[in-house]
Amino acid sequence: MLRCAITSCTLYSGDVLHQQAALVRQAIRWASDGVDLIQLREKDLPAAALAALASKILQTIAHSSTRLLINSRPDVAIATGAHGVHLTASPDELTPTQVRDLYTAVNLPAPIITISCHSLEDVRRAHQNKADAILFAPVFEKNVAGQIVTPGQGLDRLRAACTAASSIPVYALGGVTLENARSCLDAGAAGIAGIRLFHDS
Repeated sequence: MLRCAITSCTLYSGDVLHQQAALVRQAIRWASDGVDLIQLREKDLPAAALAALASKILQTIAHSSTRLLINSRPDVAIATGAHGVHLTASPDELTPTQVRDLYTAVNLPAPIITISCHSLEDVRRAHQNKADAILFAPVFEKNVAGQIVTPGQGLDRLRAACTAASSIPVYALGGVTLENARSCLDAGAAGIAGIRLFHDS
């Protein structure tokens, strides 16, 4: 089962520096546990701070098989030598080919490109654009204080997404828990992705 841990410094206590230090320590644990991908998703950080955090994480996982992807910031990924980039399915986003060309232009190894998809149309476009992996979400509903805030698309839609993705591995994302992870794999997913799932487990 492939695993993609998505970061969120806000889950840690303390000021920004303490939160980032906690995340770096968590990255060490993920790498030791063999997590395949870490998606650095700190959207509120300015480029310089994001690059500094990425560099620290890259140092800590350097001798592992874990790969670091930067969320929607190819410039930061290239500046730090990160292993790849996570993109949204927006038509305005760079394509995997464009990101790979940027890496090639500065003589970096070919990047891993993942794309978040929320519909079968997104999945088909990601397949056409030759993504390395797809994060399909949300599979399960999200509840806050007993109220559904995000309805899930369900396992049947996940199964259809995996079929549309063809040979591209799909990570199930959204409401995935240790208890329902197996059902995602049974629906055709190659792995699971999440934020709280990996911070809490």
